[in-house]
Amino acid sequence: MFKSLVLAAALLSSASANIKASSRLGRSLLSSARRLEDADEVDYSYVADYSIKFQGCHHVTQWNADVDEDNDVRLQTVRLARFRLCESNSCSDDKTAGCSSGYGDYIIDLDTFVQSYLQDKQQTQEYNCQAAQENSGCDGDDVDDEDTCMYNYYSAQGLDYCNQDEDDGQFDAQNYEQCAEAEFQNDDDGNRKRKLDEAEEVQYFIGAYCADQGGEVRLGLFSDDTCTTVSETSYYSLAGTELPYSSESLISENCISCLQQEDDADQDGDDAQEQEVRVKEICEEIYQDAGKCETYMGIQYPTESACNYIEGIKITREDGIVLTESTRSSKGASVAIGLFATTAILLGAYVYYLRTKLGGTINLSSM
Repeated sequence: MFKSLVLAAALLSSASANIKASSRLGRSLLSSARRLEDADEVDYSYVADYSIKFQGCHHVTQWNADVDEDNDVRLQTVRLARFRLCESNSCSDDKTAGCSSGYGDYIIDLDTFVQSYLQDKQQTQEYNCQAAQENSGCDGDDVDDEDTCMYNYYSAQGLDYCNQDEDDGQFDAQNYEQCAEAEFQNDDDGNRKRKLDEAEEVQYFIGAYCADQGGEVRLGLFSDDTCTTVSETSYYSLAGTELPYSSESLISENCISCLQQEDDADQDGDDAQEQEVRVKEICEEIYQDAGKCETYMGIQYPTESACNYIEGIKITREDGIVLTESTRSSKGASVAIGLFATTAILLGAYVYYLRTKLGGTINLSSM
């Protein structure tokens, strides 16, 4: 079995000039090759032809196993992100579903998704800034002020984030990709200073949560280290500004390609089709950790372990909390309820029969 899987991968590699990874044969070979005996050697290169489409998030409540103090929350909120892998040539930014065929559905904890998303966003921005700098021509001998030239060029290309200084003290969402204690800048305002002094005792935390009926991911201020209890004190009263991403989504609705962008220097000397297919870190990380439902993905060995769970979290309230009573019913529970009801009815009928037959009062405790 192992040799045949390695052979399948080798065949695809040697024929890479003629077989595209997203073709039927390519998917068949790669889906076979990824099932290696050693989990660390799983080949996810076929994912490079897909794009991530964020579909929403949901809240579920569970017991907090890390309770160690009386004031710790006993029931914590666990947040889950749902996303879809669509073939890149059919993934739509405008459609909530992203695509309607050839897809896989996945679910993963929200913190992991946000962490991978923000890291990928930073890497993409750095790549765009570097590429713009190389194409700007601002390093020419005829340019008097290179910094001003680059500033204007970035602005003209719509890359304003390239002009931001990393050390300017601005709010960094990556500091709160997981629930973390809030950090506030010192302020000379007396009232706000008192608020900050109180905050040092109370402790506030910032984390991501589901908003807009689960369609957006926003940042909120919480009073516990699991980011479950929303703070009664506003972020504005503590920081003097609105909390970034508190009224807009932290996660974009645009499709995110899983194909790793290559520098021009990496492609020199080789044909582009002969280059090794590289998958973005965000796709590898969340694909490996996610619960999977690949029924409609069109691969040879689809994973369907999370299909029932994903199917059962479609209905949500406005705050994104799962309505578990509206999910798929349990056949076992239905049968047990039916048997109990039938037994109760028969027992009642028997008691009535005995009372009628004997014409007296029956002492059930003696039976």
